[in-house]
Amino acid sequence: MGHGWEGVVLKLMRGKDFAFTVTGAEDVTDRFRRVHFTDGGMLARTGVHPTMWVRVWFDNGDKPHQRAYTLVDPDPEAGTFSMEFALHDGRASDWARRARPGDTVEATLQGTGFTAPAPPPGRLFVIGDPASLPAINSLLGALPGVPAVIWFETAHASDRELPLRLDPDRHELRRVPRGDGRLVDEVRSALPALLEDPAGAYVWIACDTVTTRTLAAYLRKELAVPKERVNALGYWRAA
Repeated sequence: MGHGWEGVVLKLMRGKDFAFTVTGAEDVTDRFRRVHFTDGGMLARTGVHPTMWVRVWFDNGDKPHQRAYTLVDPDPEAGTFSMEFALHDGRASDWARRARPGDTVEATLQGTGFTAPAPPPGRLFVIGDPASLPAINSLLGALPGVPAVIWFETAHASDRELPLRLDPDRHELRRVPRGDGRLVDEVRSALPALLEDPAGAYVWIACDTVTTRTLAAYLRKELAVPKERVNALGYWRAA
């Protein structure tokens, strides 16, 4: 499968191409599916870091189509990992629904990069939704001793069953039903009282692009959180 001009650009940016093979799949909920892979030698070559993601190429006739997915439980020694798909209308979701052992998919590793803050922050604030669930779990696992507040936007009843890997002694989960601006309002209402030390905290945001940009600007301009203490990446665009 050709990757078109996007693939050419990624190559120029030193993107590395790999082929993954499906070893199994399971439905976590009616709208969330986990697919297991062998890595085609990727992890031994590239290593692993928190929230690591790859660009996966899906069949789209004669036009390339790629989407980014976070690796779940990557194991460099075994050469395995999983990816989790929030299911909706779209080619990536259609592929995940049909995925069976032996299926293969091409991927490019380029653009990913995250280093957990050192020393660890005094407190972690996380804002995300089902699309960023794998990255949220990876981040929490990378900072196991840090107390965290997580605002998690939900769109469906089954989202309450999603496997957030929480430590009840250190993590506070605040579910926010999806609604027009509701997540932004909830964070703006609660965060100022929680943010005792802006320079010592760390805020990680991965929602739809508009929400992510709005909250990142709010943190920097109104709450004076240093930009190096904010990691913000829009994971999807609202239609």
